[in-house]
This record gives sequence, structure tokens and C-alpha cells, in this order.
Amino acid sequence: MTLFLSTYVNKIDKKGRISVPASFRQALAQQPFQGIVVFRSYKFPAIEGMGIERMQRLSASVDELDLFSDMQDDLTATIFADSQLLPFDGEGRVILPEPLLVHAGIQTEAAFVGRGATFQIWNPQAFEEQQKSARLRVQDKQATVKLRSALSGEGA
Repeated sequence: MTLFLSTYVNKIDKKGRISVPASFRQALAQQPFQGIVVFRSYKFPAIEGMGIERMQRLSASVDELDLFSDMQDDLTATIFADSQLLPFDGEGRVILPEPLLVHAGIQTEAAFVGRGATFQIWNPQAFEEQQKSARLRVQDKQATVKLRSALSGEGA
């Protein structure tokens, strides 16, 4: 199972390239497409990112919705029509498309934020504020997680 952890802030060079964190590239090393899949988050001013295998699973999940339903149409337009395949160059960098940078308010540096099976790319200052808010919501709600049994988990 691909797992993205931690937060890394990397600079965008003059040619628009940014290094994908080494641990993220390592998590994707066994996938058939050597790069990342990204699209605009519909919830946050951020870029959603994942490997091609996760995107294929997402596609299969959307395919289970009623064909031509409003929900299926909206999700395919929001996710797949907006997605970009970004291959790694020889140094593990990608070029983030301008519309995605504008959506996330990213200019000179970006935060790669691990979210388990997926990751996000944020303006570092915007993510810092979002993370503070998320921590407060978790504390206020006293949120907990029920740990899945190792026998029932995927890739256990």
C-alpha cells in the first residue's frame, strides 16, 4: 500500500520545476507510471495528488455510481477532466501546471502534505493555517480513530 507521510516544503525553480519529496517518490516506485497524478481540490485551496494506482481505484469507485447520474457526471468533471499526469524528470522533479498553481495560491514554494494514501500540495502559509484549524476541530470534537485489525486491512 502506498503511504504518504509528513510535510515537506520545496522551492519552485525558475523553470517551474519542483522536487517531489524522496519519500513520496519511493512510495510510488513500484507503480507503472513514474510520476504523480494531480488535480484541483474541490474542498481546499490546494492540489490533490496520488499515484496512478490510487487514481485507477478512484475511477473504479466512480464507475459504480449510476451511469449518467448528476453525481457521476459532477465527479468525473471535477476530478478526471481536471487531472494531470506529471512524470518525474531525471532528478525527481515535476512541473505543476499554471492553473493548479493559481488555484492553490502557490508562487515560489509549495508544501507537500502527506495524507496517508494520498497527498496534497499547498501554499505553505495557507496549509499552516489549515492545519491549526484542523487540530482545533479534532481537539474540540475529541476525535478518535478505531484501528483496523491487521488481518482485515489491505496489505496487512
